[in-house]
Amino acid sequence: MESKISIFLPTYNLCNLLVLVFFCFAACPSLGRLSFNFYATSCPAAELMVSNTVRAASSNDPTIPGKLLRLLFHDCFVEGCDASVLLQGNGTERSDPANTSLGGFSVIDSAKRVLEIFCPGTVSCADIIALAARDAVAIAGGPAFQIPTGRKDGRISNSVNVRPNIVDTSFTMDEMIKLFNSKGLSLDDLVTLSGAHTIGLAHCSAFSDRFQQDSKGKLRLVDTSLDITYAKELSKKCPAGGSSTSNTVSNDPEASFAFDNQYYGNLLAHKGLFQSDSVLLEDGRTRKQVEEFANNEERFFRSWGESFLKLTTIEVKTDNEGEIRQSCSFTN
Repeated sequence: MESKISIFLPTYNLCNLLVLVFFCFAACPSLGRLSFNFYATSCPAAELMVSNTVRAASSNDPTIPGKLLRLLFHDCFVEGCDASVLLQGNGTERSDPANTSLGGFSVIDSAKRVLEIFCPGTVSCADIIALAARDAVAIAGGPAFQIPTGRKDGRISNSVNVRPNIVDTSFTMDEMIKLFNSKGLSLDDLVTLSGAHTIGLAHCSAFSDRFQQDSKGKLRLVDTSLDITYAKELSKKCPAGGSSTSNTVSNDPEASFAFDNQYYGNLLAHKGLFQSDSVLLEDGRTRKQVEEFANNEERFFRSWGESFLKLTTIEVKTDNEGEIRQSCSFTN
């Protein structure tokens, strides 16, 4: 898949970047604990090594960008952006059933191996996840921009913390607002970051309860906000009610591997895959922003840069609060 960029020379001009930084210092309390070009002296090529690893993996598997972006969300929403989702073992976040379908781990591990060769003990797994997700978006055609680094890896990973801290696809608007607010994210961030569903895949079990088929194969909508023609297409890809844990469909039926504003156009056409997608159009608090993003990709991309910075600075650990793991799968 061709990218719109070569390496990460930001597509934002200097003025826009300064505005972005000023915005995030006001909206992201943790940003002051990180810094841009954190590895400029200790490992100057760190970001390039990560982007090259992501690019190579994505060229072989176009589903990689979506997997890396989802991995970031599941990391940052539980214990903060500290790579706790990568730790293996009984009772860790990674072992929770909600995380068994996560992917992209091999890409993070590959980047870490390269970095340990050239800059041993220097670059955290937490930074690798954040950088890889940022790069994945750009490689898929989305905006490219700088993000601060300097995160440390956490030492705690507990499966009981997963379910209370991630969005379920059946969530109501109020439930999502409550969760996002608890992470320091606003209603605007909620709508913007939901745009991550413009890429990636979903298992049938995540949305199959929105429609039913009788013994004769006739379809009935359980969730009437879903377009009936789209529901029929989904039912064909998810036979027997779509309860299979192995069958997957694209989050975006129009452009499944391109990071663009098509997701919001899908919502206007009542083709949001999840109930948590469809409520963005149905709720008066968010409908206007959905319509704006559907009609203005540049506006969505600009908002994405702002919200992504906030996402990647949730409860970061620095200094003695964490460590630089030798292996992303285990604490030192």
